[in-house]
Amino acid sequence: MTELPHPEHPRRRAAVLFIFITVLIDILSFGIIIPVLPHLIVELVGGSIARAAVWASGFGAVFMLMQFLFSPIQGALSDRFGRRGVILISCCGLAADFVVMALAPFLWILFIGRAISGMCSASFTTANAYIADITPHDKRAAAFGLLGAAFGLGFIIGPALGGFLGHVWIRLPFWVAAALSLANFCYGLFVLPESLPRERRTPRLEWKHANPLGSLLLLKRYPQVFALAAVFFLLALAQYSLNATFVLYTDYRFSWDTKTVGLALGLVGLCTAIVQGGLVRPLAPRLGNRRLMLAGLMFAAIGYAIFGFSPSAWLFWIGIPFLCLGGLASPPAQSVMTHMVDPAEQGRLQGALSSLRSFAGIFGPLLFANLFGLFISKHAPVPDFSGVAFALAAALVLGALALTAYATRDLPAPAAAAQSGAR
Repeated sequence: MTELPHPEHPRRRAAVLFIFITVLIDILSFGIIIPVLPHLIVELVGGSIARAAVWASGFGAVFMLMQFLFSPIQGALSDRFGRRGVILISCCGLAADFVVMALAPFLWILFIGRAISGMCSASFTTANAYIADITPHDKRAAAFGLLGAAFGLGFIIGPALGGFLGHVWIRLPFWVAAALSLANFCYGLFVLPESLPRERRTPRLEWKHANPLGSLLLLKRYPQVFALAAVFFLLALAQYSLNATFVLYTDYRFSWDTKTVGLALGLVGLCTAIVQGGLVRPLAPRLGNRRLMLAGLMFAAIGYAIFGFSPSAWLFWIGIPFLCLGGLASPPAQSVMTHMVDPAEQGRLQGALSSLRSFAGIFGPLLFANLFGLFISKHAPVPDFSGVAFALAAALVLGALALTAYATRDLPAPAAAAQSGAR
């Protein structure tokens, strides 16, 4: 497959569309199983929500451990051999993962499925590097926002569809997710060109960089990138309060079934798509990257606090738009970082960032799910505080807000809409 031509060429636009669709379908596939996977775990452990919460934390940990290990490998491979093959192989692997989970009669087989999923979902690393390859500096915040919108759209359709399908048969969403991933692979075979020209690839594959610790050494060479990467880590850790406890928390607190959870997560997706697809592009040049990041972090902290302390379901719903406005922070932060790193190292940068998020994901599900399980048990240190996971997430985001304010104090004011491109 030949490399991409001029930025305005129709094949390049088709490639951008494919990356958008790849992320959309991948998130749609994951979104479909979100409302049903915890309930399938409940079924396989005999009906105990508290036990299921502990098992779910283990599932989350093995998923993120695989992503932690394989994200830098995929990033290094894509820097050396190009992005296309890495993305297509990952799409095919995801299809295999969902088939394994659809057939799994025991928890240990589900574990195998989650391990495969963790390896293959590291393709988001390569998708981000692909966007950095083909997007001018001054448009990267908007481009990363577009990928965020794909995440949002996937969560609009996926959880709602998964809740409906799971109501029919709890394993049906896994088969649908497998079909979507396989269709995405087939589509990419005919549409996706290579984004990284041979002359811009790394001359050789250095395995010392293709591992989590080695890839993180890249961040130390760029102090501001290192600080913003720490912000990414805190945000990722906070987000696992949702991944680990949202379904079980709303079941325990508000008696929500799979349909209601699907609708709630669909609203999360809708708000995320509006924020990242519709607000980042116009606000980035007006507010500047720094103010946009700080505003997004403040909204996220408010959203988590509402989730953790809301006394009723209607107030919990109000927290969703606030939490989604937190999506204003990620695209400008990622844009700033890509501008400070050499073009030949974009895959390694994205691999390092993904490894940090995965590292948070190894411990986040264990931390939040076990906290939730403890605080709903008879040994709870504080009664009626089942929202403890979201309260802790709010505190983590406030820490990220303080770190961002310090790390970006030297960024230019909004008047420099081209601030990042000048770097």
